[in-house]
Amino acid sequence: MKISKNILSDIQSIISTARQNAVRSVNFERVVMYWKIGERIFEEEQHGEQRAEYGAYLIKNLAEALEPEYGTGFSARQLERFRQFYRTFPTTSALRTEFTWTHYKLMLSLDNEDKRQFANED
Repeated sequence: MKISKNILSDIQSIISTARQNAVRSVNFERVVMYWKIGERIFEEEQHGEQRAEYGAYLIKNLAEALEPEYGTGFSARQLERFRQFYRTFPTTSALRTEFTWTHYKLMLSLDNEDKRQFANED
């Protein structure tokens, strides 16, 4: 039996859509993972306070423990970014499935630039 162009096109569309949805889902799960890591670090290091106690080295020590197993995506800089991410978006309902981690990193860096510019205007 010969396949029609119509059924082939439909099935190709289904496959393409499913793949796109799978990638989007994985990206969002990664974003949520980073948010949860940021939340956990914030709660442990700062106990809900705005600033950590002087001399707290949780992020540095976590990076030293995580990097060998999970790679540079869990460096001290990245862990600090996760904490900043949690503080910027304190509820998961504020997270959007349309945004990737790259989008959120861009928003975090723009926020920091705005803060620096504001501080330099004084």
